[in-house]
Amino acid sequence: MNHTDTPTADTAAPPREPGLILRIHRSGEDPVQAHAGASSLELAAPIGENTAFNVGSVAKQITAYLCVRAVRDHLITLDRPVGGILPGFRIPGVTIADLIQHRGGIRDAESLLSLAGFRDLDHYTTDDLLQLAYRQHHRAVEPGRFLYSNTGYLLLGEVLKHIHSAGLQEIADQQVFTPLGMASARFKTDPREVIPGAAASYQPTASGWLHQQRAVTLPGPGSLWCTAADLDRWLGHLWHEWHPSADDGLPFEQHLGYQPSDHPPFTYGAGLFADSRPGRAAVFHYGHEQGFSAATHLTSSGLRVICLSNHTGIAADHVVAAALAELTSHRGADPSKILARVLRRRPAPQSTCGGRPDSNAPHIPIGAYACGDVPGTLRLTRSAGTLYLWRRGTRDHLTPTGPATYAADGYTLTLPAAPADDGEPALDSFVLDLARAPGLHYQRCPD
Repeated sequence: MNHTDTPTADTAAPPREPGLILRIHRSGEDPVQAHAGASSLELAAPIGENTAFNVGSVAKQITAYLCVRAVRDHLITLDRPVGGILPGFRIPGVTIADLIQHRGGIRDAESLLSLAGFRDLDHYTTDDLLQLAYRQHHRAVEPGRFLYSNTGYLLLGEVLKHIHSAGLQEIADQQVFTPLGMASARFKTDPREVIPGAAASYQPTASGWLHQQRAVTLPGPGSLWCTAADLDRWLGHLWHEWHPSADDGLPFEQHLGYQPSDHPPFTYGAGLFADSRPGRAAVFHYGHEQGFSAATHLTSSGLRVICLSNHTGIAADHVVAAALAELTSHRGADPSKILARVLRRRPAPQSTCGGRPDSNAPHIPIGAYACGDVPGTLRLTRSAGTLYLWRRGTRDHLTPTGPATYAADGYTLTLPAAPADDGEPALDSFVLDLARAPGLHYQRCPD
């Protein structure tokens, strides 16, 4: 699907800061866009029409579409068990449709990495994540419940490779990128790979800028690099697929129905969240990956709104929400003015220091603990009457939130029973619940 791009409208930005690009395209009209900031602070290179961003989970809609194409070509069925295609996958009863709709109960392997001993700057591979996925024997939640999982889409990438005998990039090139003219689109599978025009991502701190990229790639769920113009081409194709039945359903609903998600009232279908309320019909997805953020929004009228950011203090989904609000009240809303307002409201840099100061009291070991779903061990200690959990060689202060529950950064810990009469809780086992990896049962290791 071809269209003509209009010249971009430059938006002033504070010097030597990363930024974003916003693109608005109404059906039947020329697109308009604005950009601000630097794609590379080291090179003082500005963001422009050909700047490629890591769009993170926005890639899920393309991976899901490739699965729908495979169904149309009679290569797979959506009710086929994943274990029948990938022998290493051991959770029974999980189907292709379950993976697409985040209903397989699969814990997100990235969430497990810190428990498995990986540090933020470690290099890990697709195989590392797959091995964490293959360790799982049971659903983390009951069948049919929504549990957002990047690992599910990593497995879908493996399914596509199996049925096509080709890599995900080759499949996407043949079926999507080349036919649509998406020359910039690239599923990055090797962190050393060079992406032409790639932006770097940054986090502001009180003392300067920090890089946010890590030496990892997640083909399928979050390693697609792309320009805003090429994402516009994809959304144009998605609209072309949807338009004939826009009054009767949502994109690909004839293959896969939309089900409740973790963000009501929005539902989830083929790699897309959907708003099906009368007068608001739209599909969208957001991506947050290694300091980048991305947002794509397609309405039933064919309006496409895209934002890509390499600034951790400017969330692309917030920019798209602001743009949609202005487009609702002013049909000719100017992307440059929207960006200028967003940049004025960006948060002040935060110090990377801080947090609760640790006591200087010695740490008394309680025990080491292991979980069958995650390699490695965790440790509990007590210091000055406070519990600490140790992972990756660092300690997390556990804040009591109930008689037998504790909270830390990104997870909760639950003991099997409330404290005994002497106030000492039972510490032979505990359950860790991470946002995307709940129900991890840890048992004390033998001394």
